[in-house]
Amino acid sequence: MGIEIERKFLVKDEGYRSDDSTLLRQGYLSTVKERTVRVRIAGEKAFLTIKGVTEGATRSEYEYEIPVEDAAEMLDKLCPPPLIEKRRYRTEHEGMVWEVDEFFGANEGLVLAEIELNEEGQTFAKPSWLGDEVTEDRRYYNANLISNPYSKW
Repeated sequence: MGIEIERKFLVKDEGYRSDDSTLLRQGYLSTVKERTVRVRIAGEKAFLTIKGVTEGATRSEYEYEIPVEDAAEMLDKLCPPPLIEKRRYRTEHEGMVWEVDEFFGANEGLVLAEIELNEEGQTFAKPSWLGDEVTEDRRYYNANLISNPYSKW
């Protein structure tokens, strides 16, 4: 079984920016509490991802690469709007990789940082640009940003 242990934080300045970034476009085929099914185009690749219920910072996750053409068709025909559009930066801080998402469209202005861990209690150094933790605030889940975009908060 695939497991994702992830913590999310707001970002307070642009110190995370790097040359390593990718445009992402994603939508959801299912957003029920028990499972989310996401379609994502990330640069030149596409993925179908299934995630289970989140408990703390942990949930099951299964991800499969799919043809970009199939993903584009699913995003256009099967995923309810608005789609999630964002630029993802990858940056390293004291041996850990952080992914920072700058959102566009209906979620313009939202910037979130995520770190994937090996276990829930794992410690890590926090970069100076990191803001408040929002791991357990469901509003910040990408699947929820479709039905309740940041621009409407």
